[in-house]
Amino acid sequence: MPLFQYKAFQAAGGIAEGQIEAVGRQEAFRQMEEKGLKPISLAEKAAAKAGPKDGGAPAGGLSLRFQSKKVSPRMLETFTRLLSSLLAAGVPLSRALVILCKESSNPTAQAKWKAVYDSVVDGVTLADSMALQPDTFPKVYVAMVSAGETGGFLDLVLAQIAEFQVRERDLRSKFMGAMLYPVVLLTLAICVLVFLMVFFIPRFQKMFEGFNAKLPLITRIIVGISHAMRHYGLFMIIGIAIIVYAVKSWVSSEQGRRKWEGILLKVPIVGPLVSQFAMARFCRMLGTLLNAGVPLVQALNVARKSIGNQILVDAVSNSIERVKEGAQLGVSLADCRNLFPGSVLEMISVGEESGKLDAELVRIAAVTEADLDRDLKTAVSLAEPVLLMCIAAFIGTIFIGMLLPIFSLQDYIK
Repeated sequence: MPLFQYKAFQAAGGIAEGQIEAVGRQEAFRQMEEKGLKPISLAEKAAAKAGPKDGGAPAGGLSLRFQSKKVSPRMLETFTRLLSSLLAAGVPLSRALVILCKESSNPTAQAKWKAVYDSVVDGVTLADSMALQPDTFPKVYVAMVSAGETGGFLDLVLAQIAEFQVRERDLRSKFMGAMLYPVVLLTLAICVLVFLMVFFIPRFQKMFEGFNAKLPLITRIIVGISHAMRHYGLFMIIGIAIIVYAVKSWVSSEQGRRKWEGILLKVPIVGPLVSQFAMARFCRMLGTLLNAGVPLVQALNVARKSIGNQILVDAVSNSIERVKEGAQLGVSLADCRNLFPGSVLEMISVGEESGKLDAELVRIAAVTEADLDRDLKTAVSLAEPVLLMCIAAFIGTIFIGMLLPIFSLQDYIK
């Protein structure tokens, strides 16, 4: 039976500490109340590790199992779907969380679910319990759960979240699959260029030095780059790492992130793709919430968090203020032209007038995702020949630069 360590106020006014053996936290709280104690903290003591006699790992031995410290998106999706099914079947929330803790085979996930259960049993709402673990439950996830708890349809919202996670994963997998080939090409090109500069160029350089020949400008530039890579390569790598770290820190800041996201939106091919992806997420999230019964303004506040681009979030936030004042959604979103084209705004307005806004938003998201898939494939198909041309240009320039002096060597031989 689990053992709980407690700290509580006594009836006389002092503070007592001790241990209670109970089936669960609720039973432990009940026993403390019977003793006249007011809980300050209650934590389950970790079980002693099994030794060789208990069938565990040998004392002092090394465990060969490596567990990730983060919960994978697939585990979170399974947790969400099972929790929705249990709540829909009438199982109380605390009992449903206990079932999910016992059924989880991953120690990290089990610990996360148990932490949520402990907070819920202590009287904290499910959304606030999940908010305590931002590395596992994203802000959008917590906001949707909060909306479901407030409206009394938590099971429906959780089912919608699970569906949203599936579509989100499919969309991301398509993007990663499309970018795989260009990334492989770029990696190979960098490896070839480094090989040429570090191992190939020095052999030609020695041959030129033997004739005391004056090298062409392009050859001298290539030889200079090769010399720098061979003698200062480590410093160059450190410098690049410092620059990458500085840029990453700048992008992580509030001001830097806004600047970076603004730059992305202005890039010719990347900008429209980012806007399409953000619009698809926003429309699907908003349609999902409205279908679950969440009020429009509350659904808008949750859906805007799913956009991902702070500049677009700010634009939508201004539109939400107009909706609060009584304006129609389609008219309010008209100021976000970089996110919502005119045709989409018209479809949203028609959906509002017909009373089928939730279905129309989901349909817009599906159409936009299909268009995004095609545009992404087109962009990748254009990127492939561009990368090949750049690779050929770099390698060709190196070979030409190294062959040019060879044609003039006969003058020095004479």
